[in-house]
Amino acid sequence: MYSNSQNLPSHSRIWIYQCSTELTSEVENLIGDETKFFLESWTAHDKALQAGFEIRYHRFLILMIDEKVAGASGCSIDKSVHFIQSLEKKFGLSLMDRMQFAYKLNEKVETVSRNEFEKLFEEGILNQESIVFNNLLHTKQELDSAWEIPVRDSWHRQMIGA
Repeated sequence: MYSNSQNLPSHSRIWIYQCSTELTSEVENLIGDETKFFLESWTAHDKALQAGFEIRYHRFLILMIDEKVAGASGCSIDKSVHFIQSLEKKFGLSLMDRMQFAYKLNEKVETVSRNEFEKLFEEGILNQESIVFNNLLHTKQELDSAWEIPVRDSWHRQMIGA
């Protein structure tokens, strides 16, 4: 069942999907409507999941569930992946490419390939203090405290040999 993400507890499990391009307001609204509809019927072993979502920076779709109400199962996670794939197909988006790096530059969020990220780092456009997004987090609490972090504290360092 759908719940406003603000009402979900900090222990809620999350999945972060990053779009390679900025969403328009129109597409963002359509994705929001479709996500609410999906979450209303999202279940695990025929038990409704207490689920919410957020769209941040016009690039990140974040699904959340309170696993104390009902935990996600392999089948329910598969359903969510199929839902995300359906959004990709319907709107011509890339939401599951884990080799796209998202970073902030002058308060604007950008995404680039690993090679492009390395080049920006080599050119000094990005540095150890540049803010990147750690999309490998597991809880809403981590999202609030460790999602936007400097390169020096992120897994991105290892990918670029920094």
